[in-house]
Amino acid sequence: MSGTGIFLSVASATVLFLLICASSCWACNKALCASDVSKCLIQKLCTCRPVEGNCSCCKECMMCLGSLWEECCDCVGMCNPKDYSESPATSKSTVEELNQPIPSLFRALTEGDAPLNMMVVSFPVAEELSRHENLVSFLETLEDRHKNVSFPGKRIHANNDNKDSMCTVVYFDDCVSIRQCKKYCQSMGGSKYRWFHNACCECIGSECVDYGSKVVKCMNCMF
Repeated sequence: MSGTGIFLSVASATVLFLLICASSCWACNKALCASDVSKCLIQKLCTCRPVEGNCSCCKECMMCLGSLWEECCDCVGMCNPKDYSESPATSKSTVEELNQPIPSLFRALTEGDAPLNMMVVSFPVAEELSRHENLVSFLETLEDRHKNVSFPGKRIHANNDNKDSMCTVVYFDDCVSIRQCKKYCQSMGGSKYRWFHNACCECIGSECVDYGSKVVKCMNCMF
């Protein structure tokens, strides 16, 4: 395809994306979804209409959007618009542990002056532990009743000797996709990441017992 043809395809996909959002996607996260949605529209993978009984492309569209399906399916008219009025995106997040963290790398990158476009925040691990006291107590009660069933939470309770340590996390200033968040945190040697559903990314150091802070602090991605 020539350069002109590619440009026209991108322009057409962008126009279609805007038309779809204008008509039915009032809650669509355009900042997060525009790039991936445009790509899927260029490939004509999200052009069917489930609300009209035509779901012939639904699976292909879901595979194209990948991990952004949940956040972006309404941008292509595949699912009902999301209602954030009762629970804002900043109160929701997705967390994941990362394979083969490199604690020494994470410490080196977060000591001293923070690199450009990110904020380093440290707080006592005891703050994380305190949030889990009631949960651990409840889980241990259940475990006493069901001796053969293993419940999560005991590991956090057992690490009380780390309560004087500091948990260090990194926030990126700008909004990023969940895939970018995971990639960035892996490249920094982080042990976990928390991706808020407003597209704020938090990388979490190995000293942290839980998943860092639940407060959004991305300078350019607060809403």
